[in-house]
Amino acid sequence: MEDPAVEYNDEQRSLVAAVQDFCRREAGSREQRLALTDGGRENHSPELYRKMADLGWLGMALPEEFGGGGAGMVDLCLFLETTAKAMAPIGGFTTSIIVAAAYERFGSPEQKKVVLGGVARGAIEAIAMSEPEAGSDVANLSCRAERRGDEWVVNGQKTWCSNAHLAERILLVARTGGRAGDHSGLTMFQVPTTAAGLTVSGIDTMGGREVNDLYFTDCALPADAVVGTLDAGWRQLMAGLNLERLILASLMLGTAQRAFDDVVDYVKGRRQFGRPIGSFQVLRHRLADLATEIECARLLVYATAAQVDRAPDTVLPRETSMAKLKATETARRVTLDAMQMMGGYGYATEFDMERLVRSSIVSTVYGGTSEIQRDIIAKTYGLHEVSRDSQ
Repeated sequence: MEDPAVEYNDEQRSLVAAVQDFCRREAGSREQRLALTDGGRENHSPELYRKMADLGWLGMALPEEFGGGGAGMVDLCLFLETTAKAMAPIGGFTTSIIVAAAYERFGSPEQKKVVLGGVARGAIEAIAMSEPEAGSDVANLSCRAERRGDEWVVNGQKTWCSNAHLAERILLVARTGGRAGDHSGLTMFQVPTTAAGLTVSGIDTMGGREVNDLYFTDCALPADAVVGTLDAGWRQLMAGLNLERLILASLMLGTAQRAFDDVVDYVKGRRQFGRPIGSFQVLRHRLADLATEIECARLLVYATAAQVDRAPDTVLPRETSMAKLKATETARRVTLDAMQMMGGYGYATEFDMERLVRSSIVSTVYGGTSEIQRDIIAKTYGLHEVSRDSQ
């Protein structure tokens, strides 16, 4: 919040101060965070989440008619950066707000009332796109929903579904037409996690319990489970890219800042050869470079967020991909360099740095890998891959 190149109003400054104070009281120590997350094995605390819901923060970016606060993208980025810097265990919020935005744009009045109102009150939502043979290649989805009388019947597998084990509902992207390789023929469905024929199986990861495999076996859904327009799921997905990429960028911005602050404190206090190691030129220069990279990422993230607030319905593939790429790659560099500068203490589980490293490493993979972001950016400049057959 001290960045003079980014302008914030009084309400935004008050929001950040309030979130900082709350996180300091409720999850400010490592001991508190471990108690809230089953010793660090979970990335979400229902207890902390309910308290944030009561304060109105979970619905801050949702319409007021559904219990939200009507805040903009800059406000949401500030909240996300602040909670990430505080290492507040609210992993369920990311997918919930992404799903809520999809319902806000395309859901029926009843779907909006249930989902948006639920998110504001603390309900968790998940979204299922990736499959074993379709990660970055969304067009290759094969999980299929077929119309049978008054129902849709789903068969297939999804993987890497964040927060499905915590969610009340899953926003499923399934094939209803066309064939694998087509962007057309994809449809969004609302699936209760209690639905018969759905099995949720956790995947163990470096970050603990975060993601899941989903197995659909003749999973029957009512006709009104369709979210938006039949066979228009790809277009609907693209409409939410601004939000998804800026959410991930903001989280990693907060993670990078936390790692930087922690390592600066460490090198000021750690002494070797009779003086603080922060006085060594090699560390001072490395930290100066990291600080510069973080500020570059911050400017890019908030400039893009402000652009979204000025034109909410405009998809910004170049700017949001740049923000996601820069913030996640910066976070990975900062956390790994910080671990190196802390030596064995950075590697030890009794300190926070190893957790920050694990969080940052996966950030360049989920939500579109860094390679995919680079490809998107290149395409906005008219640079496309040319096959040998066309040369």
